[in-house]
Amino acid sequence: MDALYTAAATANGREGRAVSSDGQIDLALALPPALGGNGEGTNPEQLFAAGYAACFASAMSAVAREMKVDTKDVSVTAEVSIGKDDTGFGLAVVMRVELPEALEGETGRRLVEATHAYCPYSKATRGNIEVELVIE
Repeated sequence: MDALYTAAATANGREGRAVSSDGQIDLALALPPALGGNGEGTNPEQLFAAGYAACFASAMSAVAREMKVDTKDVSVTAEVSIGKDDTGFGLAVVMRVELPEALEGETGRRLVEATHAYCPYSKATRGNIEVELVIE
C-alpha cells in the first residue's frame, strides 16, 4: 500500500489521555460505568465507533457515485461492543445504516453491501471481528 496519509496518536491507557500528533485530539480517557469506571472521559470503543461510522459514510458516498444514487440523506451509526471471548476480550460492531425511502429495498441493500466491501475500516475488521449490517 502507498500511504496517502498517516494519523498518529499516543495514549497511556484506558484511564489517561489520548493525544493526536497534530493536537486536534486531546482528550481524557475513562472506563465506562459498565466496565467499572466513572465514565468521565471517552473510551476507545467510542473513538472506534466514531471513526468507523465516518469512514463507512464517506465510503458510501464514493460507492453511490459509481452506482449513480443519491446518499445525501443517509445516516450511519456504528455500535461497538466489547466483551469477553476465548482469549480475553473482543469487539463486535453493529453498523446501522439509515436510508431514505428512495433507497429502500434491493438498491439500498446492494449499496450497503458494496460499501462494506469498499470501506477501509470494514476491510481492516473483516475476518477479525463480527460486523453486522443493519439497514433501517
